[in-house]
Amino acid sequence: MNKSIVKDIIEWIICIIVAVVIALLIRYYIGTPTIVKKTSMSPTLVQDDRLWLNRWGKTTGEFPERGDIITFEAPSQNQIFEDEVDLTNPVAKYEYEPETLWENFKYNVLEKEKTSYIKRVIALPGEFIEIKDGAVYIDGNKLEENYLQDGVITDMMQGIGFEGCFTGFTIPENSIYCLGDNREGSTDSRSFGCIPLEKIEGKVAFRFWPFSKFGEID
Repeated sequence: MNKSIVKDIIEWIICIIVAVVIALLIRYYIGTPTIVKKTSMSPTLVQDDRLWLNRWGKTTGEFPERGDIITFEAPSQNQIFEDEVDLTNPVAKYEYEPETLWENFKYNVLEKEKTSYIKRVIALPGEFIEIKDGAVYIDGNKLEENYLQDGVITDMMQGIGFEGCFTGFTIPENSIYCLGDNREGSTDSRSFGCIPLEKIEGKVAFRFWPFSKFGEID
């Protein structure tokens, strides 16, 4: 084979490898597109909405704010029963740990065989959260949730017919409490507890599809 052709092939291979590495770095550290697959955030977000996730906060360790819509790794158990609940340590359970470098790369970078949830941040570290009288209370004050539709009731019952037990406690350090806007149809922190900061994957920056709804999301 002509040396010039071999050189060209090698240069193309190097360019492709560099491009893939750059794309993976951008996806992991800066941002990535995602698609809504379920209904726990409806009507704010509906199935097949395309979103752009900002991952810079994860990279820098920045804490999300109340009201942010985020994605995070799904807990190993999405339903914790009453006899298992420990409100002195109300943090969701994560039991899977990749054993090899390749498994870690595949799971955390390529995100293969990984399930993620999308919810709204409701309570922050050090705050006392209580769900009662059809609403959320933070440090004894009713939380105004203007993003919810009129008439939405927040209680401990989930759409799966499961009554959550995570209410009436102080949010631990470096953790957050998340709920879906579709309170009746969302499995969330009421059922599995608080999400550790390191399990947060990104913050929803904007919706880019359908184009008629393009823009930031309240």
